[in-house]
Amino acid sequence: HNDDDISQMATDEIIRLQTNLNTIDNEIIDRILPEVSADNDDAELEVSAGVGGQEAMLFAKELFQMYTNYANFRKWSFEIVEYDKTDIGGLRQGKAFVNGLDVFKSLKYECGVHRVQRVPQTEKSGRIHTSTVMVAVLPQPKDIKIELPTRDLLAEPIRARGPGGQHVNKSESGCRLTHLPTGIVLERQDERFFNLNKNLAIKAMKNKLYQMQYDEQQERLFQTRKQQTGSGNRNEKIRTYNIPQNRITDERLSENVHNVSEFLDGTHYLHNMIEQLKQQDRLQRLIELTNKTSN
Repeated sequence: HNDDDISQMATDEIIRLQTNLNTIDNEIIDRILPEVSADNDDAELEVSAGVGGQEAMLFAKELFQMYTNYANFRKWSFEIVEYDKTDIGGLRQGKAFVNGLDVFKSLKYECGVHRVQRVPQTEKSGRIHTSTVMVAVLPQPKDIKIELPTRDLLAEPIRARGPGGQHVNKSESGCRLTHLPTGIVLERQDERFFNLNKNLAIKAMKNKLYQMQYDEQQERLFQTRKQQTGSGNRNEKIRTYNIPQNRITDERLSENVHNVSEFLDGTHYLHNMIEQLKQQDRLQRLIELTNKTSN
């Protein structure tokens, strides 16, 4: 081996070890950080034209296409449930359900106002117009899982009552089931044996808890939607696409991206930006956590 080879091998080894260390760092941070409740959810994506008439609608169409491509790039399923298009091919509003791994965790950073600056095709004098498109991303919970550990349940035998209120039998075959964490009590006494009534009560308890959890989730979704769709400027401006200067500026990141058309393809460029936003968010949460624990 000549010196160049050895130096190259050493450089490769350093890069390899550095990558391993970064992976370990990230895993440790993931363990420490509390989980964000909706991160494992699927998402409902909503793209709506904002200020700027036809021009905003044309850009809304491009953004919706970008997300369609991105879902494909991430191997997610993308089910379009609403697509309200204009005569000249723009998009007033588009909605899709997106399912797959890390969907909400990734798409939530797209939520907000996207601004485009360019000369519209219809503009004779060559003036640059600014238009906006709003993007909302709402978590869609995957199936609610109801765990009912035995330690959370208290099953007591009760005397079953007949239609007239008299005891059906002397034995205590009915079941009163209490869910200790919530204090919900249910009684079942239709069957002749305690265990059968207990099984019925457990089933009913699962349904009740499911309904409660579902209602809570819907309330959370409603609050999220209210925050996101407050007024015409869905929370705030997050990104500007400057077409004449071929530049994309994300308000949350320090560096610009140059290459608008590649970015709008919805593959590597968009993915890299989402990953950067993810890392920044984790760092922010880590700092908050450190401040909390040191106080």
